Amino acid sequence: MSLLDRVRACQNDDRGSYLPFCTTGLEIGRIDSEFVQYIAKYSDVFEIDDSSVALTANLRNYEERTQAMAHVLNELRLEGLIPGWRDEPYPAGPAFNAPPLFEMERAAVPLFGVPGYGVHMNGWLKKDGRTHMWIARRSLTKPTGPGKLDQIVGGGQPVGMSLRDNLIKECGEEAGIPPALAKMAKPVGTLSYTTIRPEGLRNDVLFNFDLYVPDYFEPINQDGEVAEFMLWDIEKVMQRLSDTEDFKFNSALVIIDFLIRHGFIEADDPDYLDIVAGLHR
Repeated sequence: MSLLDRVRACQNDDRGSYLPFCTTGLEIGRIDSEFVQYIAKYSDVFEIDDSSVALTANLRNYEERTQAMAHVLNELRLEGLIPGWRDEPYPAGPAFNAPPLFEMERAAVPLFGVPGYGVHMNGWLKKDGRTHMWIARRSLTKPTGPGKLDQIVGGGQPVGMSLRDNLIKECGEEAGIPPALAKMAKPVGTLSYTTIRPEGLRNDVLFNFDLYVPDYFEPINQDGEVAEFMLWDIEKVMQRLSDTEDFKFNSALVIIDFLIRHGFIEADDPDYLDIVAGLHR
């Protein structure tokens, strides 16, 4: 195993088995051809042929498209086809900087392959002259990656909230970080990947932040989504990343990006170019 293996695990996209998912003439996602059979009966919502799946043009605006999708998704949920339902509305559109065309349940986003967005934050500090990082272990009740290792804070990006406000909210819920400290987190870039997962096609962009955590602060989970926090020397973090699959698939990328930016992965590393390129779709 290696750090490059962690990157490649998030780049296993097979376009051959997916149909474009469109609305208003724009491709906004991709749907597994096997899943199409479950939505084909909703002919008042979807227009389906051999080359694409599209929301019908009769759904003329944001509200109508949102309501139609909500009806379909609720029925699929009752059929047991959407596990991990969260009651969290997510924006659906062609790009983050474009107006969303409708909203949909978060758990269904990968089934339609529409872009998903999230915020992740590395919490780090210097201790005894060495870099340390706070690592979270996800609760066993989490629908994705139960028990896996994670950043100190991470969460999906819902409808109607800025990235910064969402990060501050997640900081409070997941780690008990007060707003005054959370506001000091620095935006450090994005990661993107398209990968086939058990929940569907993850077509994600992560907005990443770094927070230098004071040595007197210890994170305490507030919402039951974190089982424990551990403060690890960066060498231990790197060892667990490269030698195991203990980290959640996308959280591994966030830490690898940190390692590159802070010089823990040398430019002479034979995998350096492939790692850097692989962090972006």
